[in-house]
Amino acid sequence: MAEKKLMKGNEALAEGAVRAGCRFFAGYPITPQNEIPEYMSWRQPQVGGAFVQAESEVSAINMVYGAAATGTRCMTSSSSPGMSLKQEGISYCAGADLPIFIGNIMRGGPGLGNIAGSQGDYWQATRGGGHGDYRTFVMAPASVTEMGNFPHKCYEVAFKYRIPSMILADGIIGQMMEPVEFTTPEIDPAALPVPEWAIGVNKNRAKRVVKSYDLREGCLEVLVNERAKRYRQIEASEVLYEEKMLDDAEIAIVAYGISARVSVAAMKLAREKGLKAGLFRPITLWPFPKARLAELSNRIKKFLVVEVSLGQLVEDVQLSSCGRADVHLYARPGGAIMTADEVCRAVENIVKKGAKEYATAK
Repeated sequence: MAEKKLMKGNEALAEGAVRAGCRFFAGYPITPQNEIPEYMSWRQPQVGGAFVQAESEVSAINMVYGAAATGTRCMTSSSSPGMSLKQEGISYCAGADLPIFIGNIMRGGPGLGNIAGSQGDYWQATRGGGHGDYRTFVMAPASVTEMGNFPHKCYEVAFKYRIPSMILADGIIGQMMEPVEFTTPEIDPAALPVPEWAIGVNKNRAKRVVKSYDLREGCLEVLVNERAKRYRQIEASEVLYEEKMLDDAEIAIVAYGISARVSVAAMKLAREKGLKAGLFRPITLWPFPKARLAELSNRIKKFLVVEVSLGQLVEDVQLSSCGRADVHLYARPGGAIMTADEVCRAVENIVKKGAKEYATAK
């Protein structure tokens, strides 16, 4: 069994990236993700990597673009307003088919908002965020251990499909401390083959160009369609989710991140009251596990979506269920966190009273 270590979620994310082969980090300070660049500032030199505190979020993402073009496993991180500033650069990375890894530790918004943990960046992360037709592979950890182990999968998918990848975590998961067990293999990037598309100094090979545009008539459409084929492969092969007590459930709670942790406790309280509640937790937010939710909606006719935002995840649940089930929402925006008792009462209200309206918190 791997040794466990007490770590903050942000620290585990940074260490997980290093163990997954990250050797370049560029970032800029913003709460509640500051432990990530702080950790990388001393950890990268330890493993022969490079750390840069850039002059802005815009600079950081463009430094990552350059590092990724050489085939280096690289990373940037930020929190919600900072991620907004990175969106153009992320779109450029997607357009250049560069495998990058991003950590977004969400805070309350819109605008500068506050520094409390939130889940208000779901749409931004799962719909691309920047301009143009592209996707980002997005994983949502619900524990510090998952924060430490998910970077391995993010790099694996990023390099296999040449796509930006992201861990989307609320500030609560980023700041909490738990024992971490690193279960994924440690990667030595020097032992990895240099990608055939990577640029670098080598006089014996053909010239390579990394760019995000093609101005020749009709060529960009071909590139976008070729990229879309990879997206469909990701949707077919890389979907991840977790289910709890759904076999006999009459209502399924759908939640991710800190909301999922609260919902597990709410599910147990509901069961103690004789309410057959279960939990569905999407681990990949894109690709979203829509096929499994559609299958569940054939049997389970009531869903309660729980999220620390005004209601974003709920739309994917509605689309997945295709009208076969009633989809309710319990939402706490602006960095407010619901309690297990509150969610349990929402479950009870829906099951016992047959509420048709959203169970949104006021």
